[in-house]
Parts: sequence; C-alpha cells; structure tokens
Amino acid sequence: MSDTPCRTAYITTPIYYVNDIAHIGHAYTTVIADALAIYSRMVGHDTFFLTGTDEHGQKIEQAAQARGKSTQEYADEISGRFRALWDAFDITYDKFIRTTDEEHKAGVQVAFQKMVDKGDIYKDVYKGNYCISCEAFFTETQLVDGEFCPECGKPTQIVEEESYFFRLSDYQDKLLAWYRDNPECILPKSKRNEVIRFVESGLEDLSVTRTSFDWGVKLPEQMNDPKHVMYVWLDALMNYLTALGYGTDESLMKYWPARVHLIGKDILRFHAIYWPAFLMSLDMPLPKHIAAHGWWTRNAEKMSKSIGNVVNPKEVADAYGLENFRYFMLREVPFGGDGDFSQRALIDRINSDLGNDLGNLLNRLIGMSGKYFEGRIESDKVRTFYPEEMQQAEASLAKLEPLLFEMQIHRYLEELWRPLAIANKAIDQYQPWNLMKEGKTEEAMALNGLIANLLARVAIMLHPIMPKTTDTIAAALGFTIDQTSYEAIIKEGELLNPFTIEKTPPLFPRIEEPLLQEAPAAEPQPTQQEKTEKATKKEETTEGVALISIDQFFETELKIGTIVTAEEVPKSKKLLLLQVDLGEAAPRQIVAGIKEWYSPDDLLGTQACVVANLKPAKLMGLRSEGMLLAARDEGGLSLLRPESPKIPGTKVS
Repeated sequence: MSDTPCRTAYITTPIYYVNDIAHIGHAYTTVIADALAIYSRMVGHDTFFLTGTDEHGQKIEQAAQARGKSTQEYADEISGRFRALWDAFDITYDKFIRTTDEEHKAGVQVAFQKMVDKGDIYKDVYKGNYCISCEAFFTETQLVDGEFCPECGKPTQIVEEESYFFRLSDYQDKLLAWYRDNPECILPKSKRNEVIRFVESGLEDLSVTRTSFDWGVKLPEQMNDPKHVMYVWLDALMNYLTALGYGTDESLMKYWPARVHLIGKDILRFHAIYWPAFLMSLDMPLPKHIAAHGWWTRNAEKMSKSIGNVVNPKEVADAYGLENFRYFMLREVPFGGDGDFSQRALIDRINSDLGNDLGNLLNRLIGMSGKYFEGRIESDKVRTFYPEEMQQAEASLAKLEPLLFEMQIHRYLEELWRPLAIANKAIDQYQPWNLMKEGKTEEAMALNGLIANLLARVAIMLHPIMPKTTDTIAAALGFTIDQTSYEAIIKEGELLNPFTIEKTPPLFPRIEEPLLQEAPAAEPQPTQQEKTEKATKKEETTEGVALISIDQFFETELKIGTIVTAEEVPKSKKLLLLQVDLGEAAPRQIVAGIKEWYSPDDLLGTQACVVANLKPAKLMGLRSEGMLLAARDEGGLSLLRPESPKIPGTKVS
C-alpha cells in the first residue's frame, strides 16, 4: 500500500451481531480500528470511524422469544451493552450505527430498488440448506455429513420459499479483475488468495430475501411485496454506506470509499465477495482495503461458554489496565493469524515491554536529569554528540506508517521499540555518572536530551495504541501530542525545546501473579499417578506393536488439505507456517517442522494428509491446529499425499 496521505480516512469495524455480549475478538477488532482512527486524525486526515450493531434476522427473533422479550427490546439491550463497553474503553468512534435505525432502513431500501431497476435482482423460488446461526445458505457439497453447517457445526434446515435473488454470478469476472488489479484490496494477502480460489470455482446467484420471519428490513413500498424481508447480510453490509447518509442525507458521503474495513476471518466471504458485488451493482467505488484478522483462544483452548473460559475484555481491562490490554492484543498476534490469550503472556508484556523498556527509561531520565541538572533538559547538542543514535532511531521511525496500514501492527510495535533499545543502550554505554565525574557536562546534558527526544518520538507513534499513557509521557517531556507535534518532531525531525521534566509515578507497576481467576481447562489433566499407571499398563501386542480397535482408529480424523499459503517461521531452522484449506469456513493454521525438506514454494497449492482433530498446540508462540502426515527414512522425509487431487476436506478412511 502506498503511504501517500489520504484526503479522508473512513475506518470501520464490522457491526456486531446482538446475539450475545462482547468478547475479546470484538475488542480486538475495535481497538485496531480505534488505533487506525487516532493515527489518521493525528497525521491530519479527515477521519470518520464507524462501529455499531447488526440487529436483524431470524436468530435475533428467536433469541428474544427464548428470553420472553420483544425483539426490539432484546436488540436494544444487547446493542446498549456493546456501546457501553466501547464507551468504557474510550473508543473514539464518530458514529455508532444500528440496523434498526430508520435512516439505515430507508437507505437499504433505496439501494435495493436501484439493484432491481438495474436488473440485478429477480424473483424465483429457493430451496436449500439454511443455517439460522450463521444466517447463510450452503450447498449440499459444503455441508458436513450432509447436514451440518461447515462454519458453526450446527444442523441446517431445508428451506423452500419464494425469494428475490441477486445476480452474483454476473459479477464473477469483475470481482476477479478487482482482486487482480488491486493486490492489497484484501489483507493479509493470503486471505486474498483464498477468496480468489473461491470465486474462480464459480459463483451462484444469491438469495437476498426471506418470507419465513418478519424481523428485518421490508422491501421498498413500490415493489408491493410486503411478505418479504431482506437477507440479513444485504441489510448489514449496507451499513457502511447508510452510516454516511446513503439514500437519505448524503452530506457525509465524502468519506466513501472506506480506507479500511476491519473484520474477522469468519465473515471474509461476505465482505470480500458479496459486498464489492453489491457496490458494483450500485456503481459505487470499492473500499481500499478489507482486512481480516484471526480468532482468539485461551491458553491454547477454544473459548466456550460451556467450559467457562471465554475472555471478558472488560474484566481483563479492569484488572490489568485498559491501555496495557490494548498493547498486548496488538503486539502479541501477527494480524491474520490466530491469537492466544493467557494471563502469563499479558503479564510478561506488561513487565518486559512496557515496564522494563518504556516505563523504566522514563524513570531513568527523571532520575538522571534531576540528579545532575535539577530536571532541566536541553536538546541543542544532541546531534553533535549522538548523531549515530539519532540516525538509527529515525530510520526505524520512517518504516512505521506503511506497516500500520498494511495491518502488520505487531511489526509496527516491534520496530517502534528499537529507539527504546537505542536509548537504554546509550545510557549503559556512555554512563552519564562518569561523564559528570569527568566534567563532560555538555555531553551528559546531550545524553539526557537524546533520551528525551527518543522517548518523545516513541510516545507520538505509540499514541494510537496507548493514548492516555503517551499523553502522560508527553506532559512529562513538556509537549502535547497532536498534529502539530507530529509534523514537527516526526516529519521534520525537530528536537524538543528546553524544558524541566515533570516527576511521574511509575507507569507500569510490576505484576507478579495473575490478577484474575484462571478459567478451567477444556479437559482435566491426568495426575502423575494416572500417567504412571498408563505408562505401565500392559497392552495387547503383536510382535511388540500395541493393537487398537477399529473404533479407536476412527477417533483420529484424517482429511485431505490444500496448502494455500506457506512461509518460514522467523528464527526457526525447522518450522514452516502453513494455512491449509480443509473445506471449512476458513483455512487451518498449521506449524510443521518440515523446513529441512520443503521450501514454501514447494508446498504452495499442493495437497497433504492432515490430522484434523488434534488439540491445538503452540510452537514458538504460534497456534497450530493440526498435523501433516509424513514418512521418513534414511532418504529423507516425504509428505503423504493423495494420488490425484481431491476436494479439500475429503476424509481419509
């Protein structure tokens, strides 16, 4: 992506479905969007940040009935909880949209009529398998065991009803051309490849209305067909336009197209295929980027309400500090990969990155300047005595913006920490206490100035992630973080004016033990006695080989998978990071120790046999959700592959 400044920056989260309270995945998406919005405003972009709730559909209607509430009452309650959480998190959204807003419904009806007038919507009869939970139809080939939803695993039901259809098939070639001509339209790029393969396999027209329930947006009055309500995804996706007044008061339409739509990978198909096709039908410009992140687990286990290990973001933020939590989420996980939440990992980030590297550096500066110069810091000789340190730090800072908008936020923060390492190293190397003993007062003052200016630069660029913390740092250093200081200090490379540093309490008190009660493990761990008994238990054997029953064999689920992306794991001599298509809603991430025998290019687009029901594990901090089968002898290692190509997800028996 070009780092040329945009005149406007329209940044959106998905609108969250009001079937339950917010979890860490919702918080992750929203914090990323908030960081992008804060950054965009700081650098002078005219910014509009949208979030909100998706409140229509059969699932919401049924959830309300189960709780003995009217559908609107139930939607109001859950939507209110989302908004209250984002307000408590100080999320800087410009608008919180609800799909029950009258302006939204009016705008959707305008769009629907335009599609009808263009000939892109027609009436027919639909028969297919429908998943109420996902609000989506699936073909028989997509179903698991001929019945179950491939995305959530719940039973589908056969639906046969009159429906209006959108001519999605007419947009297949146009979509492929958009993907080809805009290589960064979907981020990370591995997700773009996934979408391209799906579209190349052929698109069917999309059912866009339902008659079996009433909780949704009605068709335009002029169509005179009151029994139909719009398909929830057509209704929901249009929020990105109706929030700007599409079809009603269009005074905010200057912000379109969106610079970034932030979504979870489970709704990639809707955003990367349906949404651009709808926009093409409306003759609207397409978004610049659709960025899909991964899922979160807890202590390497899938989160589940029944287990009781769902991460409540409010509880974590209250216990550990909101901004510490923001930093952890954005630093811990490469965007697009799955992340794992553990209190120990969070504590390590707070104590190490924030406490040792950042907070302690400010404390050292306060102590040194107070001891030798009564808190006075001057910067006029910084480049005279420490030119190399300044050059190194500014080289790192120059790399940051492209990383941010390419959704490599963990790398953005990793690069941002280099000036802190330079500053801490400078103190140890030049030893201001010895400089003062030797009478090198100017050099000692310049060293303090170096530390202050590196801290100031880090504070400005860290501001989108930790705005209150960095405001505190900036106040101690005698300036305010805003567009003016960004342009002066970051863009022009100016040094701080002379100032007297303010004493500040430690920003990141050390944490020794987890502050929240740990969630139970998904499965009880065996005791040492049980492990010993298992190890010593005699098995039936034939020539020393333990025998198993056929039932035991079938407990292992083997599937054919297509390797859709492959890359090396940094700092590892053995591991490759793979995304493997098993015919599920999204590819599985698998970490495989096969780098000695295969390069990423060798694997791309090939197939392998995968153990698909292994408990997830972490290797070098990366979550692995399966295992490739291979055979190895003195001649090397070979993956087990099908003799001829098979549909991803085909079972091995």
